[in-house]
Amino acid sequence: MSTLANLDFEKALLELEAKIREAEAAGPAADSEDAAQLAELKKTYQATLRRIYSNLTPWETVRVARHPKRPQFRDYIRMICKDFCELHGDRRFGDDPAIVTGFARIGSVKCLVAGHHKGRDTQERLDCHFGCAHPEGYRKALLKMQLAEKFGLPIVTFVDTPGAYPGLGAEQRGQAEAIAVNLREMARLKTPILSVVIGEGGSGGALGIAVADRVAMLEHAWYSVISPEGCAAILWKTANEPNNSAAAEALCLTAKDNKRLGIIDDIIREPVGGAHRNPEKTAANIEKWIIENLRELMRRKPASLPAHRYERFRALGRFNEAPDTQDA
Repeated sequence: MSTLANLDFEKALLELEAKIREAEAAGPAADSEDAAQLAELKKTYQATLRRIYSNLTPWETVRVARHPKRPQFRDYIRMICKDFCELHGDRRFGDDPAIVTGFARIGSVKCLVAGHHKGRDTQERLDCHFGCAHPEGYRKALLKMQLAEKFGLPIVTFVDTPGAYPGLGAEQRGQAEAIAVNLREMARLKTPILSVVIGEGGSGGALGIAVADRVAMLEHAWYSVISPEGCAAILWKTANEPNNSAAAEALCLTAKDNKRLGIIDDIIREPVGGAHRNPEKTAANIEKWIIENLRELMRRKPASLPAHRYERFRALGRFNEAPDTQDA
């Protein structure tokens, strides 16, 4: 039951967990009163969990999206994909472990999957640059997407990055150019593309593999032009807890905000308490959404997809200006 990584807004849950462990450690309940007390503690725990996660602030949502036990792309490959065959390299510089690509089957549909991977332990996180891809990662992803188009296979991408890697080497090898080319070329691909934001969706680093016909977010993921810390550092010169919280609120980065603004098409529900509490259920929800949307998109003529995709992204940011009703 333990969350394994304490979040400050879960303090009440931690106290209840301690009481439940204490009651269970006492062994089989001696009488019906002890059993009833344990049952009541578990009931209270579930009610508290549901209350907390139904009222998360935007900054708390960011914290959940970064939970160290939250499922990552390779976890979803294991839970969702069959016959996964990983593809490496960009044929220019090297292989970026921060972006994983490969052919697989999701349900009965053969497809190409690509996604950010942050890494689980310290060494893997360092190798994957904490999910911040280099230009060779974006070029690798595009190369494999073009291969999928050649074979008439749909593409499914999984977004989970705080942003593209900002280091000197990445800039020297054309980080901005690589992302820009991905945006242009993904818009032109004549094959269905789905994208799911499974954790963090930061800036162009996320959009570099997310120009899709349908975009969804997990319930406790975030998707924005910049991270709350980056925004706070620019606006207030200091990225502390109050400033990060204010920035997260202003950025409208939650799944509900992105759905309201028309940036995404669907919100994929997570189990109560977040994806890290029940990865298998989360994976099942993602798989269901992917299969339903792939079946619909694959009925369309491939040549018609780029125009619809282009119009979808051109429509972002549209608004209606109300006429001035003040008296002259």
